[in-house]
Amino acid sequence: MRQLSLAVERLGGAAVAFLLYCCAAAAAAPSDTAIMADKPPKLLSEFGFFSDAHAQVPTEGVVPFEPHTALFSDGALKFRFVYVPEGKAARYVADEAFEFPVGSALIKSFAFPADFRSPDEKVRLIETRVMLRHEDGWQSWAYLWNEEQSDAELKIAGAKVDVATIDESGEPVSFTYSVPNKNQCKGCHQLAGEIVPLGPKARNLNFEFQYDDGPANQLEHWKEAGLLEGLPAPMTAIDAVPDWRDESADINARARAWLDVNCAHCHRREGPASNSGLYLTWGEAIGPALGVHKRPVAAGQGSGGRLFDIEPGEPDGSILNFRVESTEPGIMMPELGRAREDTAAAALLREWVSSLR
Repeated sequence: MRQLSLAVERLGGAAVAFLLYCCAAAAAAPSDTAIMADKPPKLLSEFGFFSDAHAQVPTEGVVPFEPHTALFSDGALKFRFVYVPEGKAARYVADEAFEFPVGSALIKSFAFPADFRSPDEKVRLIETRVMLRHEDGWQSWAYLWNEEQSDAELKIAGAKVDVATIDESGEPVSFTYSVPNKNQCKGCHQLAGEIVPLGPKARNLNFEFQYDDGPANQLEHWKEAGLLEGLPAPMTAIDAVPDWRDESADINARARAWLDVNCAHCHRREGPASNSGLYLTWGEAIGPALGVHKRPVAAGQGSGGRLFDIEPGEPDGSILNFRVESTEPGIMMPELGRAREDTAAAALLREWVSSLR
């Protein structure tokens, strides 16, 4: 500090202004060094992803995004961002997550407001997860926010956090939120033996997002910003899933979108639950592989005494509904990432199974 003071005293006003500008610019950009380090930094702030971390205001080059249908995580608010090094771009992939260049980062923060009827007020950040693209593949890390909400610290072993809030109906809700450990991150993000992102897929980003400078289709925005290459034309050629909460959308599309995001990272031919024979990806045809009239590979408490994964017209006879509605470890699905039931999604899946013939 003393050396910096002496240097400033020796500089003229214009030089000082230029020095301060350079320091501010350096501080307001993501750290490629931190992203590419062999060991992740202890504090989230060392990445430089945010100009205002508590308010989740990203630095220049860090772009917010949102999937049309999102993974349920105990109802947490989520703030998502992507960073691609300058001069590089992710490569468009039709059915999977985009292929990101080395040095890229995906950032997702989880938070709860004091009252979901005022979701923008008194928001408490719980954790921020980062995925970093290295030469040898993706690295995934979780950072736990401190009580002061000033920074988040690396938690390789995970953590348990007590959460108390008020839901949309005005009822108090309290539960224990789980920050995943390193192995649990692998459990959901593993595909064909590799760690991969789940969220940034074309079909789930193909809708209009409200950016600071106005609304724009996310895929087109990424292309124009130089974040994405290979985007096909016309846009109508790109598949799009609905928001599962949109009651004006087709019920089959809504249910399939929810299952694709919440279940298909495991329940797919290349996933950790491939041996179940139950595949819930968006493009899977309605039939035995989707669970229709399919008997479980292994019966047990997870079956609830029901005979089929999906019995058309009978949600009370379908294992899928039984497991989605449960919060009991060893029965509930998804088995990680939640302590609460997604009651709205459970109701949708009941309606969907009831509609099947």
